[in-house]
Amino acid sequence: MKGRKEREQGNAASDERVFAIVLAAGSGRRFGGTKQLASYDGTPLVARAVRLAESVCGPRTVLVAGHEWRAVVDGCEPLQGFFTINAAYRSGMGSSIACGVKSVGEAADGIIIMLADQPLVTFEHLQRLISAWAGSGDFIAATSFAGTEGPPVIFPRRYFADLAALEGDQGARPVLKKAGSRVRRLEFEPAAVDIDAPGDLERLDYPG
Repeated sequence: MKGRKEREQGNAASDERVFAIVLAAGSGRRFGGTKQLASYDGTPLVARAVRLAESVCGPRTVLVAGHEWRAVVDGCEPLQGFFTINAAYRSGMGSSIACGVKSVGEAADGIIIMLADQPLVTFEHLQRLISAWAGSGDFIAATSFAGTEGPPVIFPRRYFADLAALEGDQGARPVLKKAGSRVRRLEFEPAAVDIDAPGDLERLDYPG
């Protein structure tokens, strides 16, 4: 694990309760390249996600990089927070979530899991998630879209161990399923837009 800005354990102030973890480690095989660096509205997708995360969490923002990590991190500079490298990124999203959670340690009461390829997520939606979660130690606040739920999603500390044990490509879905009725869902259909192929970006730039 490396970082240009390293956070020391125990330095978090008492009001620093929520950390944002931006997942940007994948190789973008379906996209045909490092999609995190693809531009939308003049900004790389990953930089857009990091700036959004920083707008709500400031220096408590963690960028999880892997594939072409130097270029991905450079594309987001300057970072208010720090970055960590998932050496096992090829195994899937689960390992990136685990990597991000482990990098936060005991400093957070909650973490927002965000993806680098959801360009339509807004500051207002993240604020609604935080308000819905309201510091609960029991409940998860998840985004509901396209008949399912997923990122952005806020997990309280009680789920950190489960998240840190994730592996493979399922993401946090097993943890959400295990939580059952402890998931508070906030509908936000634009979160259904994620970028898997160059054509997805083209449709956003030229709708219809």
